[in-house]
Amino acid sequence: MAGDRTALAASTSAALLRYRVIAIVVGIGLIALVVVGMPLKYLGDNSTVVAVVGPAHGVLYVLYLVAAFDLSQRSKWSWKGTLAVLLAGTIPFLSFVAERIVTRRVRSQDPL
Repeated sequence: MAGDRTALAASTSAALLRYRVIAIVVGIGLIALVVVGMPLKYLGDNSTVVAVVGPAHGVLYVLYLVAAFDLSQRSKWSWKGTLAVLLAGTIPFLSFVAERIVTRRVRSQDPL
């Protein structure tokens, strides 16, 4: 029994690390897209940043969804908590807030 809990804790810890890394990367990418890319596109008539960062953010957001869903299943979150965390990657700065809340809750074993 103790070995099962240790293995579960290790897999949850690894899932949390994956989630944290991708949440930060997605958050930075979305901020770059919204704060730098969009003004350059619409005010400066230069869509280079949007053309590069936009698709990259899309791919990274899919990885974010996979990592967040994996963590939600390992941590036994409610469907509302899972949905809230999944949507956090779509609003600038919110992925950073969600990452801090998720980290605190997972470490204290308090499901969302």
